[in-house]
Amino acid sequence: MMNDRMVGVEDADVLLLVGTNPRYEAPVLNARIRKTFLHSDIEIGVIGPNVDLTYDFTHIGSNAKALDELLAGKHEFSKVMAGAKKPMIILGSHALKGKSGPRIFSKILQMAERLHLHSAEKERKIVNILHHSASEVGALDLGYKAGVSAIVDAPQKMKLLYMLGADENAITRDKLDPHAFIIYQGHNGDAGAEMADIVIPGAAYTEKDGTYVNTEGRSQKGYPAVAPPGDARHDWKIIRAISEVAGKKLPYDTLPEIRVRLSEIAPHLTRYGDVEESLFLEQVSQLVEKGMVDEDIIPPQLELEHFWMTNSVTRASPTMAECVKAARNYKENPYLDVPKQHSALV
Repeated sequence: MMNDRMVGVEDADVLLLVGTNPRYEAPVLNARIRKTFLHSDIEIGVIGPNVDLTYDFTHIGSNAKALDELLAGKHEFSKVMAGAKKPMIILGSHALKGKSGPRIFSKILQMAERLHLHSAEKERKIVNILHHSASEVGALDLGYKAGVSAIVDAPQKMKLLYMLGADENAITRDKLDPHAFIIYQGHNGDAGAEMADIVIPGAAYTEKDGTYVNTEGRSQKGYPAVAPPGDARHDWKIIRAISEVAGKKLPYDTLPEIRVRLSEIAPHLTRYGDVEESLFLEQVSQLVEKGMVDEDIIPPQLELEHFWMTNSVTRASPTMAECVKAARNYKENPYLDVPKQHSALV
């Protein structure tokens, strides 16, 4: 996660973005970067695709070899970084997911060690990981390991699949045993509901209490704005009811009792508003691999076209569908007349 606070970028004099497009992955952070660019002399370098971030930057390269050039002092931006007093590096989490991820991270740590030598603040947290998916930081805090390989690699073993808000087509019906029984719990009737044998209506995030973790690792409470419609229920109540029917009754009946259990698993998640100190970089520095890297660093979100269609709520919205259509038409023909209701998009 972010090792420094998001406001830390406003204090930086040199910023290096590696494998991330904060304009789409973290718009609030990108707004802070733009604010800093407009009101200070910050120098910004980018390793990754040369995209429009809404501010000027030095494009160092799209390949991971650019990291080696920076470390070797072969790029003009190397001098900028060498003179940094308050440097900051933001590394996109997607860059760490490939086979070269550990080596890329090793290069970043080497760079950070050198920057610390000239930093005005010896305790400055230079390296920051920026996650591109909502809830990714909170899931990691709970020990969640992403991926569906265990299901896809042995479909014959999967007789029952319980999908809890799984709507991103990470797994499809054709990848499962044809006799597998699928239960979907969620809202808005998205991709997961379409492949299910049973659909259990859950509450959307606007309809239930929740604990949310931002990219800094800051835990925050969410409250329902409206009641769940029809037969929809809060997710924890559904799971609690199923556990009782199955003869494995879960030991809680109220939301406060759930939060007691949450504090046992991850105590910092119930210290709302606080940011825990991260020990991740100290631990992982002993595990990373060293060596040359030759791989393009491409963040997952480069264009606006589907920017607003990243969850089941927006995908179910006729208004958002019209907005995406208008944006696509404008991209294909900027001189096309745009209806008044869509003019704000372009």
